[in-house]
Amino acid sequence: MHTANEASTTETSPSPSPTGDATGIKSNRPKVATYINVHKILVLPVVVGLMWYYDNWSTDAFIYLAMHGTYSLLWLLKHSMYADRKFEDRVPLWFGIPFIFVPLAGYYVAPYLLISSRTAVPPPVVGLALFVYILGVFYHYVSDAQKYYTLQVRKGLIKEGLFGRTRNPNYLGEILIYSGYAVMSFHWLPFLVLAGWVFGFFVRNMLAKDRSMSRYPDFAEYKRGTGLLFPKLW
Repeated sequence: MHTANEASTTETSPSPSPTGDATGIKSNRPKVATYINVHKILVLPVVVGLMWYYDNWSTDAFIYLAMHGTYSLLWLLKHSMYADRKFEDRVPLWFGIPFIFVPLAGYYVAPYLLISSRTAVPPPVVGLALFVYILGVFYHYVSDAQKYYTLQVRKGLIKEGLFGRTRNPNYLGEILIYSGYAVMSFHWLPFLVLAGWVFGFFVRNMLAKDRSMSRYPDFAEYKRGTGLLFPKLW
């Protein structure tokens, strides 16, 4: 989940929402980041727990553990160094648990299928999973760092670096990361879970970001030279 790579947000009058009340008074509700971070913290013990329960200590299981475990650790490190401001919004438990934490648990389908089935993943498939995952890590974390630190210096559209060919390199990276997990599971169901996130959340947010960034005079030109998700090469 990500926010737009833009400099500012549009000010609107307060309105009732899960993130606060109509008066704008701060509350002690958990931040969106809290629900996400708890999920990331649980990845390693959950996957190791699956390995223990099914007594599956195979190389494939450890490869998956390394993939998902490093991603989660990097996410927590990123949050401590260059956190996404959007995840600082506060939401009540009745909203955060069923609509943030529980949907994220759908990503546990991949390790469950891989470990419980004891499937021997063919080496070429393992290689493909690692290739896609590593490429995704690069796009995801480098683009988030570029966005964060660029906006510390100047405001406005970010049109260079990883944002020079695609308007959403961070989403592209995240999709590639979870595609790597799906490939490693050697099952179709994790792809279905990922598709639900892509079309139910990512695409909606990318289109909303385009509408928001259209207020910049140079956005039309920038849009013509970039892809919504995949890099535009010509």
